[in-house]
Amino acid sequence: MELRHLQHFVAVAEDQHFTRAAERLMVSQSGLSASIRSLERELRAPLFVRTTRRVTLTEAGRALLVEAERVLAQVRAAHEAVAAVQGVLRGTVALGTEQCIAGVRVAGLLAAFRREHPDVEIRLRQTGTGALAEEVAAGRLDLAFAYRTRTDGDQLRAVPLTSEPMTVLCHPEHRFAEAGAVLAPADLAGEVFVDFHPDWGPRRATDAAFAAAGVRRTVALEVNDVHSLLDLVDENLGIAVVPRHFRHKRSSLTALPLKGMDEAAYETVVLLPPERATSPAARALISLLGTKEAAVPAEPAVTGPLGEV
Repeated sequence: MELRHLQHFVAVAEDQHFTRAAERLMVSQSGLSASIRSLERELRAPLFVRTTRRVTLTEAGRALLVEAERVLAQVRAAHEAVAAVQGVLRGTVALGTEQCIAGVRVAGLLAAFRREHPDVEIRLRQTGTGALAEEVAAGRLDLAFAYRTRTDGDQLRAVPLTSEPMTVLCHPEHRFAEAGAVLAPADLAGEVFVDFHPDWGPRRATDAAFAAAGVRRTVALEVNDVHSLLDLVDENLGIAVVPRHFRHKRSSLTALPLKGMDEAAYETVVLLPPERATSPAARALISLLGTKEAAVPAEPAVTGPLGEV
């Protein structure tokens, strides 16, 4: 089995099309097809179901894809490690993040990294924590900034970034705002909720807290970006339970404390592959986390139901 066979296989799996994969790899379609057939003969199993319009992975192909991506990521890390020893940091760093992640200013971090390492290409993907964890474990991402998640020590490790309590956001005319209430999950039973998709960190934190409190809630308005969530709450269409730092994103909304929840209800981490598989570019990026460019500005002091910060 040659590395090029794995590279060809992964490209076809990603594009679900031989012609597009061949164009991307800059090889002939006949050569690509021969490479895949050679791999299938060696493994004694079909890897793709072929139709006139597309190709899809077989069960054997899905099993191979996980390992192939991991092998190729380790090979890339090996090449970059040798280059780093020679004093040159090149290649690509692929990272993922959730929106408005706490504990790091991603844009500032990437700007600082580019100044330090202009020969490294930066690739960024924004999605939910579950998908980010899978992509780091599979080797498709070098690292990710995400909500804490259960990690497999053989494929994934988590380095803490920060933690903060959850807060209720509501319209200033909502009955909770008018009462200036300090709320518990039980007080929110029956409310209309605005929240993110279940894969997002804030949604995971809220679901876990309400489950622990034995309170059932229904998310009627589900969104995949922060501004849509704030707009819906701003129109008094529902309330939201979010990480505390969200309260500064829309001054027209009322923020109320939520008691009876762990103060570390929303904990963010850096998700990384095992030490041996962490690329030099990823290590260099992580080394910049403590710089002023990557630091999140201190929250302004506020008074009101949340007290002074």
